[in-house]
Amino acid sequence: CMIFFWVSCFILNSPNTRHRECCLADYYYEYTECDSTGSRWRVAIPHSPGACDGLPEPVKGTECTFSCRAGQFLEMSAQECTPCAAGSYSLGSGIRFDQWDATPPGFSSLAATDNLPVSTWVPQGSYMESNRDECAVSLIYAVHLKKQGSVTFDYQYPDNNLLFEFFNDQCQETDQTGVKKTHVLSQVSLKSGSNVLYWRTGAVLMGSKVVKPVLLKNVQIEGVAYTSECFPCKPGTYSTEPGSDSCLPCLRDTYSGHGASSCTLCNTTTHYASEGSGECNQRPPCSKKDHFQIHTACDSEGKTQIIYKWIEPKICLEGVSGAVPLPPSGEHKPCPPCNPGFYNNNTAVCSPCQPGTYSDGTKVCKRCPAGTEPVLGYEYKWWNVLPANMKTSCFNVGNSKCDSMNGWEVAGDHIQSGAGGSDNDYLILNIHIPGFKLPTSLPSSRSGTEFGRVVFEFETECSSDCELYFMTDVNRKSTTVVESWAGNKTRQLYTHIMTKNASVSYTWAFQRTNQAWDVRYKVHDVARIFSVTVSNALDGQSSECRACALSSRPSGSLCVPCPPGHYIDPRSSKCTECPPNTHLVPRTTMGADTCRPCGPGSRSSKEHSLCFSDCQFSHTDGNVTLSFDFGPMGSVGTLMNGPSFTSKGTKYFHQFNISLCGGERMALCSDNVTDLPTSEGQGEKAEATNAVKTFICQSTIIPASGRGLHTALSSQSINLANTFLGRCISDCDTVHIHFPTRIFSISFHLSLEPTSSCESGRSAVVTLRCRPQMSAQGQLTVPSECPAGTCDGCTFHFLWESSGACPTCTEMDYHQIEGACRGGHQDMLYVWTEPKLCMGGVSLPEKRTLLCENMDFFIRLSASLGALTALLLVVLTCYFWKKNKRLEYKYSRLIMSANKECEMPGADSCAVMEGEENDGDMDDDVVYTKPSLLGKLKAIASKGKGDRYENVQLNSSHPKALVWS
Repeated sequence: CMIFFWVSCFILNSPNTRHRECCLADYYYEYTECDSTGSRWRVAIPHSPGACDGLPEPVKGTECTFSCRAGQFLEMSAQECTPCAAGSYSLGSGIRFDQWDATPPGFSSLAATDNLPVSTWVPQGSYMESNRDECAVSLIYAVHLKKQGSVTFDYQYPDNNLLFEFFNDQCQETDQTGVKKTHVLSQVSLKSGSNVLYWRTGAVLMGSKVVKPVLLKNVQIEGVAYTSECFPCKPGTYSTEPGSDSCLPCLRDTYSGHGASSCTLCNTTTHYASEGSGECNQRPPCSKKDHFQIHTACDSEGKTQIIYKWIEPKICLEGVSGAVPLPPSGEHKPCPPCNPGFYNNNTAVCSPCQPGTYSDGTKVCKRCPAGTEPVLGYEYKWWNVLPANMKTSCFNVGNSKCDSMNGWEVAGDHIQSGAGGSDNDYLILNIHIPGFKLPTSLPSSRSGTEFGRVVFEFETECSSDCELYFMTDVNRKSTTVVESWAGNKTRQLYTHIMTKNASVSYTWAFQRTNQAWDVRYKVHDVARIFSVTVSNALDGQSSECRACALSSRPSGSLCVPCPPGHYIDPRSSKCTECPPNTHLVPRTTMGADTCRPCGPGSRSSKEHSLCFSDCQFSHTDGNVTLSFDFGPMGSVGTLMNGPSFTSKGTKYFHQFNISLCGGERMALCSDNVTDLPTSEGQGEKAEATNAVKTFICQSTIIPASGRGLHTALSSQSINLANTFLGRCISDCDTVHIHFPTRIFSISFHLSLEPTSSCESGRSAVVTLRCRPQMSAQGQLTVPSECPAGTCDGCTFHFLWESSGACPTCTEMDYHQIEGACRGGHQDMLYVWTEPKLCMGGVSLPEKRTLLCENMDFFIRLSASLGALTALLLVVLTCYFWKKNKRLEYKYSRLIMSANKECEMPGADSCAVMEGEENDGDMDDDVVYTKPSLLGKLKAIASKGKGDRYENVQLNSSHPKALVWS
């Protein structure tokens, strides 16, 4: 009938037909939008407008909320629900996309900017694969919902460097509580009306490493109210009955094509097919990569057998040219001992010790002595069988070949990755911990306490780009990659600390390559785990007992909890509180040496669980004591440096959050790399497992602008310092920075335990510098030579300049200024000593005004005393001068008297003038006449004429005479 209909339509619409009437092939039916009464009309819409005449008239349509049941579709001609034919299926009020040989109609890829290289989501048959570069690319689908519905999809998101977000562009925010980075089924509610769905990725490439893409498949949208067609079954699936709501996968060694109602059997002699295959593949000759060895359980003689098995499903051929035979099995080897906490009671199975007993694995379990308690935990170092609380699996979002395989296999002294179905499978090993139980001597309800730790020893041997992941899943909410190792890694230990008492799953996932290979070439690339130890596990076994405080109560238990911050004195077996300003070292409870002193300038919490600063600090320099209060600076400082750019131009920032004083006010860094919500606990955003709460943390921020992202993205949150070591001022040995006098440098020293990249651990120094002109919040900076805050990735330096870093003001920070005396009054002013290097503290005293009279009296008295002293000095000077002249005269007389015997006889001439008398009774006189200034000048002039004589008038008892000399 349909062939006759199409032929008739062709004849009626041929070019030779003058009157062309429309037939069903020329148009299709569609409903109009619903009106205010909830009604709509069915109208015919031509495929090519104007190609024919006589379209059917609009008729009343079904109600807007009408939908068919699953397995049916709405036949628009009769507007009745009709069952889907065999080989097809229908969801009723939904649509589904599970075949990705090509991009399905309605889907499109859109890059954030047009000038980027070609970057798009790529169909890979059974899934869509995101781009592998740092371009922000969205996979978009637009749909109009007639009623409220939802979108459900599977995805795989394994890479920390990849940023993935899903959102609906309908002014509808979706929760961002975390992300599961393995196979996840996610469901997001949608509102009625037009919805544009975005799956968007972007990357931050720090170097040449290529990111692992997001894989998306099985997209199902509910709420379309009706479907007008059925979907054919994809290759590898079938539906035998009409009215099917889904298609079933073909069994192993069978296959089917597109829209099949049954599966066809392969020729199993030469070909094989995995479950859900669309074709048969030829069997290759068997090789070493197609078999593996296992160890049987111990027998009654304490022996284990080495068994070789073909990897299932077996796809290779034996007995053909080039085939490698299966090695012989049955070799007996001595069984390893039981793991600590287990015992062997002459059976082939190791049994766990009963509660309250312990064993090292080689002896029978013994009950802990009085005054002791068992040390609970898991300690797996022998791998004859997989422990009961461990599970192993194989997963690949692109295929299901390894779904029934073991991801890891036990091998005596280690457990190693299995063969898998293809090289890009994720080989998964998981251990579940229902909770943690601290020893009775270490109870605590404070966050940040170490409740337990997992320590494992591992190695990897790889010939390509293999990678081993270690992940955690707290309270079954979201899986977070804690650490990963790529390529060959030598045997080493790794430790992860649990700071929250919750149910947690630890997962190891090994992938041989991230390429989309559906083959198995790298089966000899292997990861090995030699030991796994989990401390304080709630349902763990005990390998030893530790002393605990004795109970004075007649209870059934001999152990009672010690108060927080107490240790057990081994001599008295009693709880003793740690000394002030010490903290209790985790995992140890015995002896006073378990209480470690806090560093300089720090104090311990009330429970002695950690050391921190109370934001108060005093420093004595000589006779001066400086006091500091860092409270006004705020509890947490934030620094966003950059921007930096990747090799392809993506802009990103490094944001540091620093808790200066610690205690209850810790810094918080969290990731929001996806909008995908979880099914439970969506309101606990603050408790997201991918949040880091510590003294100093760092996040990588990608701004929304310029990259087409829906929101600014924060990722790669890491812990930089979780231990407060202490603080010092100016002359810290580890700072090596010298500042001018009283420009204070107070350094806070913090550290982090060793990591895979920093074998000696991370360290951080926060230097506070007094800047009175800045605000109290101040400014955080990093060294110019290390713009990322570190030059080696392990040592971080920060400078925090703030007025809050200045010491509090004291009376020594200001001085007094005396004003001039005016009108008998004088002002006394107080000003700060410049430069002012203090804040807060004491205030400047108010200005004072004093009378000047008392001051004038003392000034006049001082002037009078000064004048009197000067006069006295003049009189004394004159007196001593005259006295000195008389002494000079007496000295001359003495000299003359001594020379009388040598006097010349008097001349017989008239040397005595007439009228002169001989005064015989007169004492001999020597008269020295001081020459006048005029005389001195004449004497000088006479010397110039050759007169070399000087005259002196002498008086004696002899007649006066003129004596020449």
